[in-house]
Amino acid sequence: MARPVIIDCDPGVDDAIALLLALSTDQLNILAITTVAGNVPLHYTTANALKICELAGCPDVSIYPGCPRPILRPLHTAAEVHGATGLQGATLPEPSQAPQTQHAVEYLVHTLSQAAEPITLATLGPLTNVALALIQQPCIAENIQEIVAMGGAVTHGNVTPSAEFNIYVDPHAAQVVLSAGIPTTLITLDTTHQVLTTAERRQTIRDLGSPVAQAAADLLAHYGQADAERYGMPGSPLHDPCVLAYLMQPELFTRRQVPVTVELDPGLSLGRTVVDWWHPDDGSMFVADGVNAEKFYDLLTRQLGTY
Repeated sequence: MARPVIIDCDPGVDDAIALLLALSTDQLNILAITTVAGNVPLHYTTANALKICELAGCPDVSIYPGCPRPILRPLHTAAEVHGATGLQGATLPEPSQAPQTQHAVEYLVHTLSQAAEPITLATLGPLTNVALALIQQPCIAENIQEIVAMGGAVTHGNVTPSAEFNIYVDPHAAQVVLSAGIPTTLITLDTTHQVLTTAERRQTIRDLGSPVAQAAADLLAHYGQADAERYGMPGSPLHDPCVLAYLMQPELFTRRQVPVTVELDPGLSLGRTVVDWWHPDDGSMFVADGVNAEKFYDLLTRQLGTY
């Protein structure tokens, strides 16, 4: 039986590839996509999610726009500064459907309150929507089977020296979610930086020949070059699809059960995820610490080939 999943995201190229992966499989029953401001402002993340669903041939997937800013902090993104929409490099179809009028937080509260079976949350952006839903109705945690989140960093960040972007954008939301006692697997930069989209891997995707594969390759050709150069890597790290790969093939990843807290004090460490490797416990938090990158790209290529 397919696992019921809600995807909360802020597309963004890596979110787009993650959505294509999610929509390619019958292992996952995608109940809805909720959008949040992050990589780009909310109106772009919502429009981008609609376009990706249209590209995937799934225009009927319900998309619920959510929070346009973090809980306490203003929204600042590099994409805003440069006027970018988040999906440069590919020509995508215009959506044939409009987003839902219900707010994402309202949708999460209602759906999780009424769920006949536990639902998995796949979170690919700042955790604002999920945090506010938990604040409004804490009992919904009982109907969340698990959260698999792309976020955090153990050794080094990508927006400050110590903080990863998704957590840094709304650290208060992240702390609400990570301290809620819900079984959570956090896939940090230390794992996603092992999953590099090299030119060879990108060409393998392009060689699939379908419109979806061509669009994916075009998006990836313009993605993550700054990170690759900053860290001296042979390709750009592909973050968000790791969440969906984990849900589809968890054996590709290794993880450890450890406490995690989020630094909320202003200063150099704001948004840092503090992972306590010294005191592993039997709590609800798991941190992925490794991934088989070759098999990850085998999975991604195979699934993109189904379109």
